[in-house]
Amino acid sequence: MKRTHYCGELNERHAGERVRLAGWVNRRRDLGGLIFLDLRDRTGLVQAVVDPQSPAFATAERLRGEYVVSVTGTVRRRPADQVNPNLATGAVEVEVEAIEILNEAETPPFAVDASWRDEDDPTDRVSEDLRLKYRYLDLRRKKMLGRLELRHAVIKAIWDFLSTEGFVQVETPFLTRSTPEGARDFLVPSRLEPGKFYALPQSPQLFKQMLMVAGVDRYFQIARCFRDEDLRADRQPDFTQLDMEMSFVDQEDIWEINERLVAHVFRETLGVELPLPFPRMPYREAMERYGSDKPDTRFGLELEPADELFANSNFNAFRGVLETGGVVRGLRAPAELSRKQVAALEEVAKRYGAKGLAWVKVGEDGL
Repeated sequence: MKRTHYCGELNERHAGERVRLAGWVNRRRDLGGLIFLDLRDRTGLVQAVVDPQSPAFATAERLRGEYVVSVTGTVRRRPADQVNPNLATGAVEVEVEAIEILNEAETPPFAVDASWRDEDDPTDRVSEDLRLKYRYLDLRRKKMLGRLELRHAVIKAIWDFLSTEGFVQVETPFLTRSTPEGARDFLVPSRLEPGKFYALPQSPQLFKQMLMVAGVDRYFQIARCFRDEDLRADRQPDFTQLDMEMSFVDQEDIWEINERLVAHVFRETLGVELPLPFPRMPYREAMERYGSDKPDTRFGLELEPADELFANSNFNAFRGVLETGGVVRGLRAPAELSRKQVAALEEVAKRYGAKGLAWVKVGEDGL
């Protein structure tokens, strides 16, 4: 057996136990008489100490960062003045008896160790291309492993909640016929029928509707979806979604169960309690107040009505809108803006399709 414990789970209860750990050398410190090793696996760090009289000392001198090792030793309490309160295992250390080098490592192209010492992670400033080229190293960082673990916890919470609500998880096919959806299909050539192709599903829409007809009245799936469309901030060629379908329900049922699901996921994964029911806002109110059907309500600059202000003005661009049943809305800037700042905002408005940006400044003498 290569390990008896994970590095991050050792504490004072293990004092006196002989353990075998496996992982990576996060950092090696040679203090002349002693060698200190920070051993790392996905659960965290633990300090290992190699005494000059230890048969493992010669091997410890060869170790470098990211070497993969198996370490055998005895857990002991650290002296009170050497306890590290910032480390989950900071009250103990491992007195090393033997070290086996499982794999040597070259100097990595970017630092991995800093993210595990609660320091500023320099890899955040490394180019994304380099991180993707060495993705297996990037995923060793505490932040990246944490994201994978959070994703796992979210999916587990979804499974647990929906299972107790009577849902059945069903895997639907990947290789299927092309169906009319909102984007282009990814195509897979058929080996057995040259010239013909399968389409990868943009969503399991038709399959889940078939399940409803078949009597599987509550279905869910953590579904992979494929859409051949241009990359945008909220679009990518393949993605994962929670896919659900229910029979014999109305709109209120759908809102209610999804609100409880989201609350359950936040509670189980982040320890955050969300108040139920969630605030709701009619579409028209959202558009009038925020100009968006998915507003960030934390944002304070709501649209203000300006119909009366321009109803009798000579500014035809606004008056004409009002005469045809439209509305005039404005943003109330919280502080005085310079002409340069207004010009920059006008360029933003044009990028989003506006012809220009009208502005009015309110001073002590009025408009």
